[in-house]
Amino acid sequence: VQLQASGGGWVQAGGSLRLSCAAYGGTFSRYGIAWFRQAPGKEREFVSTIRATRTTHYAESVKGRFTISRDNAQNTVTLQMNSLKAEDTAVYYCAAGNPILSAVRDPDMYHNWGQGTQVIVSS
Repeated sequence: VQLQASGGGWVQAGGSLRLSCAAYGGTFSRYGIAWFRQAPGKEREFVSTIRATRTTHYAESVKGRFTISRDNAQNTVTLQMNSLKAEDTAVYYCAAGNPILSAVRDPDMYHNWGQGTQVIVSS
């Protein structure tokens, strides 16, 4: 499956953005889709995932502000980001994989990655 992330942009702190991850090829409904982000000079970090079972997981730093959802009919996963903070600034990547529950936050467990979309939050 090939992934394409979109929806990034510039927003003031407290604002919202919606990221989309579109999938092409493969059987989308069988894959878990995760969002990771990478800020300059920092390692890639887990943001959220929605598994093939629709179970969701969030990083503590975004819990209560971000919501992940999937539409298998449209082969898309959406990350709704509200109450954005300057520390959310990063390039956001979506990735496909089916890691075991204890490994959903490990980027090495995902085998297909989108190209990334930049999110800039100004304070």
